Amino acid sequence: MKKRTKEILNRLDHAYGTEYVCYLNHETPWQLLIAVILSAQCTDARVNIVTKDLFVKYDSLQKFADADIEELEQDIHSIGFYHSKAKNIISCAKTLVEKHGGVVPRRLEELTALAGVGRKTANVIRGNVYHDPSIVVDTHVKRISKRLGFTEQDDPQKVEQDLMKVLPKDHWILYNIQIITFGRSVCSARNPKCEECFLSDLCTAGDRRQKKG
Repeated sequence: MKKRTKEILNRLDHAYGTEYVCYLNHETPWQLLIAVILSAQCTDARVNIVTKDLFVKYDSLQKFADADIEELEQDIHSIGFYHSKAKNIISCAKTLVEKHGGVVPRRLEELTALAGVGRKTANVIRGNVYHDPSIVVDTHVKRISKRLGFTEQDDPQKVEQDLMKVLPKDHWILYNIQIITFGRSVCSARNPKCEECFLSDLCTAGDRRQKKG
């Protein structure tokens, strides 16, 4: 298993490089936090379109904390679940200003105590802002990790725990970045391009499909 895992990671490194890339546009940690809250059930591309103007209008955390909820809802209207997201963003901003002095906390427990912030969002912040080894389980990571045989779980927290056992720490953040690109370009949910995949000979899902055929 270790040899196979190492080979998978080597191929991902070769294909996509080892740079830390964040697909959500931001200039500050609090902007990234708000962008990640907005990204739930929404594409990064759509979030980036919205935040381009949003972060000009609300150019400080205090302005988000003081925002009128109905106005903020209109500002993010094109993003799904905008009612709850607007409410969470205002509450999160208030907590950051009042309890953390405007600084996005580093500890998982403090992050997940913020409105609209679960483990996935917290780990995005820990990995991208503080470079703490953390595994972000999004839809791509869950789907592809199952196909690669790294986990059999569906619950994101259990998937995270399984990946922590399988992956070396130096790839915890990198794995998510690489798998997002891999999932979008090769290993999609409905029509994976198995014949073009550079991991096909190491993929347990591919094995299962061949046996069915």
